[in-house]
Amino acid sequence: MQTSRGKTWAGLHLAVLLAGGTGLFGRYISLSELPLVWYRILISLIVLAMLLALTGSLKRIPRSSAAAIAGCGGILALHWVFFYGSIQASNVSVGVVCFATTGFFTAWLDPWINHRRVSVAEILISLVAIAGILLIFALDIRFRTGILLGLLSSALYALFAICNVRCAAATGAESTTMLLYELAGGIALLTLLLPLYALYRPATPLIPDRRDLAALVVLSAVFTILPYLLQIHALKHLSAFSVNITYNLEPVYSILLAALIFGEGREVGPSFWAGVALIVISVFLQTLRSLKKSA
Repeated sequence: MQTSRGKTWAGLHLAVLLAGGTGLFGRYISLSELPLVWYRILISLIVLAMLLALTGSLKRIPRSSAAAIAGCGGILALHWVFFYGSIQASNVSVGVVCFATTGFFTAWLDPWINHRRVSVAEILISLVAIAGILLIFALDIRFRTGILLGLLSSALYALFAICNVRCAAATGAESTTMLLYELAGGIALLTLLLPLYALYRPATPLIPDRRDLAALVVLSAVFTILPYLLQIHALKHLSAFSVNITYNLEPVYSILLAALIFGEGREVGPSFWAGVALIVISVFLQTLRSLKKSA
């Protein structure tokens, strides 16, 4: 039992590490946020469907279950759109730092949706993480649009994680099957929204060039399917808050990579490392709480 739980935590941290690199694609790829996410989901859906078909794991589930899981996928797709919108309106650091407020939103949304008491411990732990985030990046008013989009992205992701836990429990679907139907739900919603988006932003390109297409394939096959399979598996064994608070490590990886690759010019000084320390402490505290509950 403990070994299995340890593997779940290890897989979750690998997913966070991979997720830390996804924000970089928002700056590297020239497509705007909605077309970028549309192609990301489409390629991921095709690759995953082929893998499941080749391994004989492609399964049908009841329509009611499929609709519920697809609805979660729609929320996930909107999260991605706002996430990349935040990065493109500001920079990688702003987008990922705002995303790390997911634990805070989860601490409030989960009790409301699941009709349970607000956990004082979860609120305090998430506030520790937010304090770390504020130390890592002083929220500049020049990036207010990016910050707003980033906070919306974070709230949507918190909602997705909570709904995903409920769907997993209600449907009993396997992780791979859930991801397949979530991607299908996401592509369906964005396909409906794409014509409206094109009217709103008529000058934005909708067809990727060769450089963008290659990056989209890497983003979809390596940085989407693998981390989300690990994450969906973790959500079956850990609480939504535990998973989301662990994802507070994502901005640490993303900011370091953005500074290294894109030279975003952030100074890695004492306040940065103090912020990193607070985020790591918040993850450690929630991991400790989760392990004690399972003992």
